[in-house]
Amino acid sequence: MFQLTPMVRNLLIANVVVFFAAMQINPLSALALYPIGSPLFQPWQFLTYMFVHANLGHIFSNMLGLVVFGPMLEQRWGANRFLTYWLICGLGAAVLYNGLRTYDGQRMRHDIEAFQAEPTDVNLMDFVDHNASEFREPFAVVARQLHATPDDQGLINSALESMNTIYQRSMSSPMVGASGALFGIMIAFAFYFPNTPLIIFPLPFPIKAKYLVVLYGLYEFYQGVHRAPGDNVAHFAHLGGLLVGLVVLLFWQRNRTRMY
Repeated sequence: MFQLTPMVRNLLIANVVVFFAAMQINPLSALALYPIGSPLFQPWQFLTYMFVHANLGHIFSNMLGLVVFGPMLEQRWGANRFLTYWLICGLGAAVLYNGLRTYDGQRMRHDIEAFQAEPTDVNLMDFVDHNASEFREPFAVVARQLHATPDDQGLINSALESMNTIYQRSMSSPMVGASGALFGIMIAFAFYFPNTPLIIFPLPFPIKAKYLVVLYGLYEFYQGVHRAPGDNVAHFAHLGGLLVGLVVLLFWQRNRTRMY
């Protein structure tokens, strides 16, 4: 399973080279994927983001997954189909996740404009509940003050400044990493080799690939829905890679069945 195949090796080298190049020249603003609507967004980022990683732990975990799950799939498919599948899953994850990010950005902008038009404590907390629940406690203090003094222009301007800061921070926060493509590889591995036992730290016992992927998918869904404060992991991009990978696998399987 750990014997490197040609395309797995090429992807490993490409990711490592880009990672260390990024440490020297910091190309994140050009290569990382920003939400559509951000001034930093460029169309090519849907592809280039897959080769950029945030830190050593990030690239290590993704490349370890590639080395563990990739070779058996490349041996089954061949190098060209393996690369095609990897790129489709990465692109699909980016499109789905960026769509969510774009929707979130538009909703945030709408809530800010609603507060500008009618700067009430209710509209302020609507913005917080929709877009920034991790800041609910400090904004609740401001909302109570605004309820008591609704004509306090200084308080209104301060709240607007904070809301716009949150919006700008969201729009300038990029997505990086090969995780979406890797999750597609994981579901393909479970699809073709479902009963392969895997040792996953910290579990003290082996777990079959099909159960690992299901449990991992449920974990990512839970983390995406119940997002913890400070969590900057793109959980829905991971789920996007799983979903796109499954659709591709079923499409290929159906076409193969029709040939017989």
